[in-house]
Amino acid sequence: MSKIRINWKRLLVLFATVFLVIQIIGSFFFYELAIKRGPKDFLQNNADLEVSDQTMELFLNGEWIDWVNAQQFEQLTLTSRDGLKLSGYYLPAAVPTDKLVVLTHGYLGHAKQMGLFGQYYHHDLGYNIFMPDARGHGKSEGNYYGFGWPDRLDLIDWTQTLVKKLGPDSKVVYHGLSMGAATVLMASGEDELPHQVKAIIADSPYMSVYQLFAYQMNRMFYLPAFPLLDSTSLLTKIRAGYSFREASALKAVEKSNVPVLYIHGEGDTFVPTKLTKELYRHTESDAELFLVPDANHGESFALAQDEYKVRMDDFLSLYVN
Repeated sequence: MSKIRINWKRLLVLFATVFLVIQIIGSFFFYELAIKRGPKDFLQNNADLEVSDQTMELFLNGEWIDWVNAQQFEQLTLTSRDGLKLSGYYLPAAVPTDKLVVLTHGYLGHAKQMGLFGQYYHHDLGYNIFMPDARGHGKSEGNYYGFGWPDRLDLIDWTQTLVKKLGPDSKVVYHGLSMGAATVLMASGEDELPHQVKAIIADSPYMSVYQLFAYQMNRMFYLPAFPLLDSTSLLTKIRAGYSFREASALKAVEKSNVPVLYIHGEGDTFVPTKLTKELYRHTESDAELFLVPDANHGESFALAQDEYKVRMDDFLSLYVN
């Protein structure tokens, strides 16, 4: 009987080659899926993003939409540090004020969607409002989505531009939703954050891009984070200039001195509520936590509008006056 001799060295090389090819193909697949600018069909009919009829009615037919369309926004532009032309919309208060809110939208959104909150800040609170299109969104340039990390520096540059426009005594509030919430938190940890930023409202944030993607890979594709997410992160570093692990709101709030009001829906399965609780627990500055029962991702304002406004008002009265 002849013996079959196995060349283990050659077999190991074959396995390593196949593994490497799978990692490369998978990295490009997930980069195209989540990071590259463009439509994201995989989010269509995602049960984790389903919201109530009440919320959908507000988002699609709320009177805030007519309000936004009726305003004479000044379109501002800014060249980012890496050469992208960014766009945003500024609306002065009806009565001159030194108060300004910068409203930052979520993933795949655009600036004027934040008019949902902007109407209240402008009409009821008397703020100047500014709503920027994040890089890769709306009218801003960029062929990738930054998930808050490169956007944090854009936000700081926008703030500096607006302070020059409005004066050094300006009092600035950041109010972000989802990716926009992560953006404002990431900016809060930067040494160059203008001292005019007095308060932050973070609605439905995540702790880090790596943690968010690890959760979504498991939930949507039943895949472990390592090693595919790490190789996708490396590709993103090469093509978009940032890695998933460095893009951390958690590390930022551990050294920030700007007060934060955290808001999250307790029914959120797209960005779990526990992530905001963890951010709140690690926040170095003054912080408050407002949880909305049964609210899914980003629908806290729609389901608890009156209480949401009360919590906003109380928080802002403490730090912006």
